[in-house]
Amino acid sequence: MKNPFRLPWRRPVANAHETKAASGLVTLAPEGRAHWTGRSYAALAREGFMRNPVAHRAVRLISEAAANVPLLVYEGTQERSEHPVLALLARPNGRMGGHDFLETLYGHLLLSGNAYIDAAEIGGTVRELHLLRPDRVRVLEGRDGWPVGYEYRVGNLVRRISAGDDGLLHLRLFHPLDDHLGFPPLAAAQMALDLSNAAATWNKALLDNSARPSGALVYQPKEGGNLSADQYDRLKSELEEGYSGPIRAGRPLLLEGGLDWKAMGLSPKDMDFVEAKNGAARDIALAFGVPPMLLGIPGDNTYANYQEANRALYRLTVLPMVFRTAAALSGWFSGRLGEALKLVPDLDQVTGLTGERSEVWARMKGADFLTDEEKRQAVGY
Repeated sequence: MKNPFRLPWRRPVANAHETKAASGLVTLAPEGRAHWTGRSYAALAREGFMRNPVAHRAVRLISEAAANVPLLVYEGTQERSEHPVLALLARPNGRMGGHDFLETLYGHLLLSGNAYIDAAEIGGTVRELHLLRPDRVRVLEGRDGWPVGYEYRVGNLVRRISAGDDGLLHLRLFHPLDDHLGFPPLAAAQMALDLSNAAATWNKALLDNSARPSGALVYQPKEGGNLSADQYDRLKSELEEGYSGPIRAGRPLLLEGGLDWKAMGLSPKDMDFVEAKNGAARDIALAFGVPPMLLGIPGDNTYANYQEANRALYRLTVLPMVFRTAAALSGWFSGRLGEALKLVPDLDQVTGLTGERSEVWARMKGADFLTDEEKRQAVGY
């Protein structure tokens, strides 16, 4: 059995890929493998939302925009300006306001593909709504494969919650290979996310190394021979102390007789560093459904202006998520309260669709073949 802790310079020569040059230098070229981030909620949250500026901004942009869309409550066909559901959504619990609650809800959906809402009841009446962190919830399946409940674990504390209208509300995004859990958008851009983070790490390491690629000092004296141990240690310490770090960038390298600097590795231009980083950023934005123009990513500006890109964000990304959430809340509240309720977003209050609303009003104003009552119905009144 091979020793996994064997040091590389103690590895047998037969197990290493060696290329010997005429000068006696040995270059080791071990096999390189890519390392990818896991697809768990914690991994995507840490590597995406907490480390990557593109993913962070995309999540904040969608969740904040969706949380700003007001919800209306209809009982049958009658709009209710006052209702216990509206009061709950305005102040779900003592720690969160309505906007914070919805923003966190949409953030869970984007990073996990799942969101869980738990209701606290007192005397059979729902008093508070609480969000459960997705990585702490486990689906409990029955013998028929359908979920019968959920297990919420915090440390050593385990709580079981039933499924259905009187239990936990589980919102999830479409997952083609899982019957119970949703698929997060960021997981589809996992490779682009790791590429973007690796590019930032590589750039930082390059700056710490005096903004130069790695290289080798080759000692080739005319009379032959090698550096002594003291000469080698002195040369190594001078390189680390005098030529490494961002504050020493551009300092000329002083070489004594017989020493020559040989640059190694590919330059940022050869690796097309900037374009690779921008391409990864565009893939992340694509997975979330955010136009790259709104994130300041150069290239692929398929929209004529910022206003058109902002409108596309609302129509293609924000509103579908709001409608999905409103429909789930409608069925859940209807089952708990025992009355037919319908929650719909108030599109008149969406700032990103102001231009569209103005166009509709202008068309209705010029429609002389419609009565005032028909015009009111056409614009949603």
